[in-house]
Amino acid sequence: MDSGFKIFGREPAAILYGLQALLAVAVAFGVLGLTEESAAWTMTIANGVMALIVALVTRPIVVSAMTGAVQTILTGAVAFGLPLTEAQMGTIIAAMSVILGLILRPNVSPTYGGDTRMMAGV
Repeated sequence: MDSGFKIFGREPAAILYGLQALLAVAVAFGVLGLTEESAAWTMTIANGVMALIVALVTRPIVVSAMTGAVQTILTGAVAFGLPLTEAQMGTIIAAMSVILGLILRPNVSPTYGGDTRMMAGV
C-alpha cells in the first residue's frame, strides 16, 4: 500500500535499499572501519527507523508496527553499547504499547466491512 510518504522523492524502501548498497561497499572496501557485524547492526537500526517512519505516516496508526520498529531500533542500539538488559527493553516496549493504546484508542473505531456475522458475534 502506497502511503504517499517520500524521502528525497523516493519511497522509504528505496532509500533503505540504497543504504544497504552503500554499506556493502563500505564493508567491502574497509571504508570508515566498518566490520560486517557493525554494518549489520547499522542496517538493523536503519530498518527500524524506516519501519517507524512508515508506521507514523500510515493512517490509522498501527500500535504494533510502531512498537516493533522501536524494538528493532533498541536491539541495534544495544548492540552498539546502549546499556539496557532484555528485561528493560521488554519493559520499555510494553509501556510504549500501553501508552500508545490509551492515547490512540479513542480515535480508532473497528470496521466490519459490512459483514453482519462480525457484528452479531458469529
